[in-house]
Amino acid sequence: MSEPEPDPGQRYEPPPGVGKLLAWILLFVVAAVAVVLGGVYFT
Repeated sequence: MSEPEPDPGQRYEPPPGVGKLLAWILLFVVAAVAVVLGGVYFT
């Protein structure tokens, strides 16, 4: 009826490098938002 999953644990587990990259992207996004909001607030 339904095929068995190849490896259930592998779908939600990204490789270690991806999490670090995502953290850096998130950090840059937060920093950019802070700069924009700061610029708007202080002008």
